[in-house]
Amino acid sequence: MKSNPSTDASANKAGSLFAYPKYWAECYGTAPYLPMSLEEMDALGWDSCDIIIVTGDAYVDHPSFGMAVIGRFLESQGFRVGIIAQPKWQNTEDFMALGKPNLCFGITAGNMDSMINRYTADLRMRHDDAYTPNDKGGKRPDRAVIVYAQKCREAYKDVPQVIGGIEASLRRIAQYDYWSDKVRKSVLIDSGADILLFGNAERAMAEVAHGLAKGLSIKEMTDIRGTAVLVDSTPTNWTEIDSTRIDWPSKIDKMPNPYEYIQSQETSTETDIEGESKQQAVTIIPLPLQGKHELDIENTYVRLPSFEKVSNDPVLYAHASRVLHQEASPHNGRALVQKHGNKEIWVNRPPLPLSTEEIDAVFDLSYQRRPHPSYGEAKIPAYDMIKTSVNIMRGCFGGCSFCSITEHEGRVIQSRSEQSILKEIEKIKEQVPGFTGVISDLGGPTANMYGLNCSSPEIEKRCRRLSCVYPSICKHLKTDHKQTTRLYRKAREIKGIKKILIASGLRYDLALRDKEYIKELVTHHVGGYLKIAPEHSEDAPLQQMMKPTIAHYEDFKKLFEQYSTEAGKKQYLIPYFIAAHPGSRDEDMLQLALWLKQNKFKPDQVQTFYPSPMALATAMYHSEHNPLKKLRYKNTKLEIPKELEQRRLQKAFLRYHDEANWPTLREALIRMGRQDLIGNGKNQLVPPAEKRRRHTHKRRQDSTSAKKRQRKY
Repeated sequence: MKSNPSTDASANKAGSLFAYPKYWAECYGTAPYLPMSLEEMDALGWDSCDIIIVTGDAYVDHPSFGMAVIGRFLESQGFRVGIIAQPKWQNTEDFMALGKPNLCFGITAGNMDSMINRYTADLRMRHDDAYTPNDKGGKRPDRAVIVYAQKCREAYKDVPQVIGGIEASLRRIAQYDYWSDKVRKSVLIDSGADILLFGNAERAMAEVAHGLAKGLSIKEMTDIRGTAVLVDSTPTNWTEIDSTRIDWPSKIDKMPNPYEYIQSQETSTETDIEGESKQQAVTIIPLPLQGKHELDIENTYVRLPSFEKVSNDPVLYAHASRVLHQEASPHNGRALVQKHGNKEIWVNRPPLPLSTEEIDAVFDLSYQRRPHPSYGEAKIPAYDMIKTSVNIMRGCFGGCSFCSITEHEGRVIQSRSEQSILKEIEKIKEQVPGFTGVISDLGGPTANMYGLNCSSPEIEKRCRRLSCVYPSICKHLKTDHKQTTRLYRKAREIKGIKKILIASGLRYDLALRDKEYIKELVTHHVGGYLKIAPEHSEDAPLQQMMKPTIAHYEDFKKLFEQYSTEAGKKQYLIPYFIAAHPGSRDEDMLQLALWLKQNKFKPDQVQTFYPSPMALATAMYHSEHNPLKKLRYKNTKLEIPKELEQRRLQKAFLRYHDEANWPTLREALIRMGRQDLIGNGKNQLVPPAEKRRRHTHKRRQDSTSAKKRQRKY
């Protein structure tokens, strides 16, 4: 491994994403669609592909689909890019359909994690797949990144493999796997791939592709921001922050606050915490003793507990999860290293966000905004859902513990310009068949974070908060929604646009800082219903979720109803809630059910907590500890609804109005000593059981009388 990875890509300022000299194949121009067959390649005059993207999704040439974004971006750099979509993985035939790529395979499971795509939170197999023609399930394997990489290796042993997308991104280090109920190794090891790209990967993919084009070996690319690689040893002349124990040294007056940045103090040793001699000399500093000396972030890495340790110690796993999240900022996050056997997973610093000019250019590439013609008239539900929507930004600084958006896209909001967004609306008018004049969404990971960033670049460089809005909204965060309000107004003025809806999730505690925005939203952009996610009514579960109190929701609801009335519209909020989240007791779910009944909500679609890889809530689920607080082995356990029966009970509380759930709820209420909630009163939750014995006796009497009448006549 290189001793000093300081390059343009690893510095805090990156060169323009589109400043690379174009690859020689630029002369072939822009393809109508990226080819999926040799016949299409022949029509383009290609004898081979430079890069082939293998994906678990159907190929939709639209900026909401990852394979299209990376494919079109690489095409803009001059490379010939082919697509192998949803290949049959039982043999290598489909993986050889476009021939051998000149530079590399790019491998992704698709827009969704393949396991979450395939299984429900109750581990039942799904039989549909919104990213597949005609919604047909079973078109991608479990753990698709691993399977695809292995098949690509069988097909062409010597071709470099680059893995990315959300499935790889969330498995870059040892991670708890809900489906096997164990900690698995980094997907780099299980897949045998050469390099992993995490987060939005345009910068890293450009550097990898141009490096390979220059003749560099993929094994030399160990220092690119936003990538993880497998190495034999750590680099020389670096400082290691040793974070392999929860409390080490043993006597610590105060554990570091997860949100607080602490400088470092120097110590030196030549033996690592696993008891093995270092192959390279490094300066080692125990994590809790960082203090006096300011370290060069470019030459400092944090050592996580090894795979073997976190596999056997759930509390240590929670500790490793916290450290990973603390090092997620592109401004001050450090490289990470985690030992797996005799190898090291080296995770470079997080990728730098795209500038407005760069993200505009990415969204302005030559997308057809349609599925590939080979699918004919087949319906692809995910495409139908987003074909008239516009993504206006990337990233989310909400930091909800159960959500993977922040872990994948980062906390820094990357906003497009108004001109770029309005231009895309014009393209939708021209390119989407049957366009009716309605834009289905103008949003992104969150509806109302467009243009919102830290007001102080200096503070942002030092900040290590996991959320800008929890436990309270940061005083340095810009909360003025004027940019979004102005965008909505300009979009409505476009000729041929009848309605613009907002379907992305709304961060209502943030919206409360700008009532003018709420009025604009409610008056013009709600199609009768607005989805919103308070997630719970009780403070304890909300604290584990890193969500605001229910009082914020109630304040927003009052304004929503006020502005709806002023606009002369009947409009409704549709709240979403989570059952069985870590820290959620049956008593909490009971109180939520009572809150729902009091507010006359009868939720139809409800969700049970799904432990996705790398999320903080997943660390809570696995370890039964909260990684956001000081970790101890004793007396700090969270209550975790893990058993299937309890998870279903908590879900039943959300659907208290469903007759099928009443027997389960009655039994639970009796067990909890809350028989007072069984009855037909307005303050009671479920009706009493029918007195079947009396009804049965009456039916028997009626039957006997009928027989007597038959004999009489």
